Amino acid sequence: MKKTLILSTALVGFSAAAHADVTVMSWGGSYGAAQTEGHLKPFTAATGIATMMVDSENPATPIKAMVEANNVTVDVASLEYADAIRLCDEGVLEPIDIAILPPGSDGTPAADDFLAGAVTDCGVSTDIWATVFAYDTTKFPEGPTTAADFFDLEKFPGKRGLRKGAKAVLEFALMADGVPAGEVYTVLGTPEGIDRAFAKLDTIKSEVVWWEAGAQAPQILADGEVVMTTAYNGRIFSAQIAESKPFQIVWDGQIYENEMYVIPKGAPNMEEAKQFIAYATSTEGLRQQAQWISYGPARKSALLEPLIFNDGKTEMATHLPTHPDNMKNALESNWEFWVDRDAELNERFNAWLAAG
Repeated sequence: MKKTLILSTALVGFSAAAHADVTVMSWGGSYGAAQTEGHLKPFTAATGIATMMVDSENPATPIKAMVEANNVTVDVASLEYADAIRLCDEGVLEPIDIAILPPGSDGTPAADDFLAGAVTDCGVSTDIWATVFAYDTTKFPEGPTTAADFFDLEKFPGKRGLRKGAKAVLEFALMADGVPAGEVYTVLGTPEGIDRAFAKLDTIKSEVVWWEAGAQAPQILADGEVVMTTAYNGRIFSAQIAESKPFQIVWDGQIYENEMYVIPKGAPNMEEAKQFIAYATSTEGLRQQAQWISYGPARKSALLEPLIFNDGKTEMATHLPTHPDNMKNALESNWEFWVDRDAELNERFNAWLAAG
């Protein structure tokens, strides 16, 4: 993948953003690069409106702080689905009228072209991504193959990487413990289910390396700090294809969801922000991003023709979370559950983590 310069600190990003007409805050790394190549650069070329990318480990936190401080310096942010719903409910985000979104390339109205749930009161889906786990094939040439294997330190010895937080970690632990995907949130909604998830995590706690930013997961795997790690599937794909890393994704137990473009309340360039989102989430905008990273477009019209990676030869279909072969034991992240339980479960998670 072509390397893209992305500002990596808030201080540099915000001082430079004063010269941009649309400032987009996203997650950095290969994902931020995909949005830059697929959305920001083409939008500027098409409209003449300048764009600037700034990074965050999780844009939801600084966006909320900016709005509460009445000092908003970002026009568009990329948020996880549950955060987009929660911050919309809290009045942190601007409503987005679906009428501003163009029809699909085949003429289908936006309301019918987007997949179910991909457009909300304050957000529009940029892609469908997944938390998966991946391993170094030089360490384990013949496996692992299941979520349960991730927790099997005897069969597959070595350090594990996990995202530092409750979301997607608790669900993954329950699936690894034998809970069917369709029952995960029912089980996790009970005290006994929560205890069960943490008990499963206890079995590998001493061997876990915790990561926070998406770019860290493939890095600790490449460095040999861990032998397998949960990660965002597109980050592993980029390491596999663009950097020729000996990584293998295990799709069993994947947890998928929409990523959303939103506009913070009081964004300095509101109309330009709406133009950007309309462009970026058009059929062509979604296809352009998907040619840089293996996240599935959220419009049906974007899938009418094959998607090819920017190397010109890699077909993306089998690398997407939504490919039928990858959905055999997949869990859709339940945004309603996490809007209601995020604070409580992360408090429990942090206490568990601190207990050593």
